[in-house]
Amino acid sequence: VKPASQTAYLTEKMVQAIIESKLLPEGALQLICGSSGDLIDHLDFQDVLTFTGSASTGLKLKANPAIINNSVRYNMEADSLNCSILGTDVTPDKVEFDLFIKEVAREMTVKAGQKCTAIRRTIVPEHLLDDVNKALQERLSKIIVGDPKLDDVRMGPLASLSQQSEVRKRIDELKASAELVFGGNGKLDVKGDHIEKGAWIPATVLISKNPFKQRDVHDIEAFGPVTTLMPYKTTEDAIELAKLGKGSLVGSLFTANDQIAKEITMGIASHHGRLMIINEYCSKESTGHGSPLPHLVHGGPGRAGGGEELGGIRSVLHYMQRTALQGSPTTISHIINEYLPGAAHTETEKHPFKKYFDELKIGDSLTTHRRTITEADVVNFAGVSGDYFYAHTDEIAAERSLFKKRVAHGYFVVSAAAGLFVWPGEGPVLANYGLENLRFIEPVYIGDTIHLKLICKQKTEKEAREDEKLQGVVEWAVEIYNQDELMVATYSILTLVERKK
Repeated sequence: VKPASQTAYLTEKMVQAIIESKLLPEGALQLICGSSGDLIDHLDFQDVLTFTGSASTGLKLKANPAIINNSVRYNMEADSLNCSILGTDVTPDKVEFDLFIKEVAREMTVKAGQKCTAIRRTIVPEHLLDDVNKALQERLSKIIVGDPKLDDVRMGPLASLSQQSEVRKRIDELKASAELVFGGNGKLDVKGDHIEKGAWIPATVLISKNPFKQRDVHDIEAFGPVTTLMPYKTTEDAIELAKLGKGSLVGSLFTANDQIAKEITMGIASHHGRLMIINEYCSKESTGHGSPLPHLVHGGPGRAGGGEELGGIRSVLHYMQRTALQGSPTTISHIINEYLPGAAHTETEKHPFKKYFDELKIGDSLTTHRRTITEADVVNFAGVSGDYFYAHTDEIAAERSLFKKRVAHGYFVVSAAAGLFVWPGEGPVLANYGLENLRFIEPVYIGDTIHLKLICKQKTEKEAREDEKLQGVVEWAVEIYNQDELMVATYSILTLVERKK
């Protein structure tokens, strides 16, 4: 981890906390504060480099000869002129209008707008421009700026005096094509001690009355509490304005009309890494425009860097290499430690459900006894389940169906299968954990005889909890066959199995 010089102190505190948590192996996380020297020159094709910052610095890193010559995997998150759009259906008396104003103000002031996901472009219907401007200024005027340690302060300073100078410069550049209506580089009332040392910038609002011609507002990013209001006439105009950002990390839409939500989403999704659509029904559970969730991908196309991170397990895969394997199912199963269809498996004398997690081996299997499906089975299952679908119960209708005659319920076949492979006595199997990937391949008719193979497919140890037996999850492959050895169904079941150690 190599932070910017201005944020090195905070980064060091965070790294300390991560190390103390012992979530990562010792030595896996290292911190460099200051110059990294020629570190990047030593990267090779087994390394991954990720970068968050300005597009100019990101492109400079991307052009490093070591990155190019060694095909080093590189993930970049760069500048992003994110937008928030107010739908044409919204009026000042609607809940969505208030939600929109609150969100824009919050994204401007949280961390003093120093977020890659902050709202830089506020796109509103032309007839609501004055209402939005008035409501936003009214809300921002109530924001107390000052020492973040004070309870009533809602916005602090920028990260450094150099950053303050940079933001002021960008505001002046924006003023060349947009009208300053609130804030700017003037005086600011600040609460707290030693305020003369802070890099203060007031919340600033500009208006670009002709955003299709005044293109600077789509190119210049003031990395602080700054947003530009942009009017639009039609939904198509809003879509085009959003796309003028040339690629963003996130966009948000406030509308109570699902058709408008669909049109705008389909229109701008290609230019955004994440979209948040808000109405009164989901607002209370929303984490906000600027808060990426760990199970959602974070990143964006074009100007935003073209990178991707987070996304649950996908975030781990970015740091791994994929290699395709070809070979016999038995060989590949041995390599990856997971049973694959067609691989050899071992019939065990001891019923697999009588084995502890530690005793089970991948490929341990059981071939069950047989069971003939009777009409009474089908009738009884229909009565118990309430499933009287014609293919199971109506002889005449079944003849006209694709089955040509009555068939057993698929879920009865699965239930009967459980009766074939389950060991009824007390043992290491603690619970059925779930069923996955069920497929009915061939119909099972009255009079057919089924049996199955139960094969240990995969084992995963569970982290031990206090006052709980040591256990693991065992995934079993289930293959059900009829009297002609045709596979009629396949699925996986998951069981919790006790561990000895």
